Amino acid sequence: MTARHHSLPNLTDFDLRLLRVFVAVAHNKGFAASQDELGITQSTISIQIRQLEERLKVRLCDRGRKGFNLTEEGLMVLEAAHSLFRAVDSFRGIMGNARGFLVGEVHFGTVDAIACNAQLGLEQAMREFSKLAPEVVIHIDISSPQELRQGLIEERYHAVLSPILSPHNSVQFVPAFIEQQGLFCGNKHTLFHQAETQITMESLQDCAYVGRSYMRDWIPPCGINFRHSAIASHMESIALLILSGELVGYLPKIFAAPWIEAGRMRLLLDEQLSYDESFSLGYRVQESNRAALAFIECLKKQLCH
Repeated sequence: MTARHHSLPNLTDFDLRLLRVFVAVAHNKGFAASQDELGITQSTISIQIRQLEERLKVRLCDRGRKGFNLTEEGLMVLEAAHSLFRAVDSFRGIMGNARGFLVGEVHFGTVDAIACNAQLGLEQAMREFSKLAPEVVIHIDISSPQELRQGLIEERYHAVLSPILSPHNSVQFVPAFIEQQGLFCGNKHTLFHQAETQITMESLQDCAYVGRSYMRDWIPPCGINFRHSAIASHMESIALLILSGELVGYLPKIFAAPWIEAGRMRLLLDEQLSYDESFSLGYRVQESNRAALAFIECLKKQLCH
């Protein structure tokens, strides 16, 4: 008796929507983590992934108590979906070029606490691009430097703005700007009212410290050995813990400025412990998306001098 082989269905708009849901789930490593990006509930995501599996006749992922993992077939489908959506974007770009304007989507990633820096000109770059390409949809994502670099390599982003990262042969990083980082405490902390001369490295090492989740191997200025008591991945989270009065931590000086002016934060040992962090604009060397290339040029014009 011969086995029956089911032919693959012709791809429809419905299949493309299901594939985009699957790509989002794969990138976010789970159903629950994908809800915000997709704007639908976890149960709806589960139903749609099951529908896609039924359409393709393969199991795409394992989900349960052991966590979320893509199957071997799921990894193959993910790679194929990336190729498919790149081809769709390329086709739309070519058609837009034939008609004399830019169309499609641009995916941009950056770290948080960037919008508060009005001197960057980032909003000007966005405004110029919106006028240049009003029909292009811009997607902006906030993530860690490591995730941004990986997303650029995996072609999930067309461009990223991030602290300098290790190079890769498929991407290019262009120096953009310098961001000053300082160590802060809140006005309820025991150090807040102490004279500068009374604050020592030893006293700071005894303080509870909130570190950044993506900087575990970072060596602080002067080799100070902080007592890590909390980990956070976003500047807002770090600021909240500093304002609690229980921890000290690093923030961009320009981000902390409103709290400084309001008397709610204090910069500690500026000369010894503050440091500069270099940011770069990253993009793929072989980028072919015309809308993305125009977007990158707008960013370079404002950020890279």
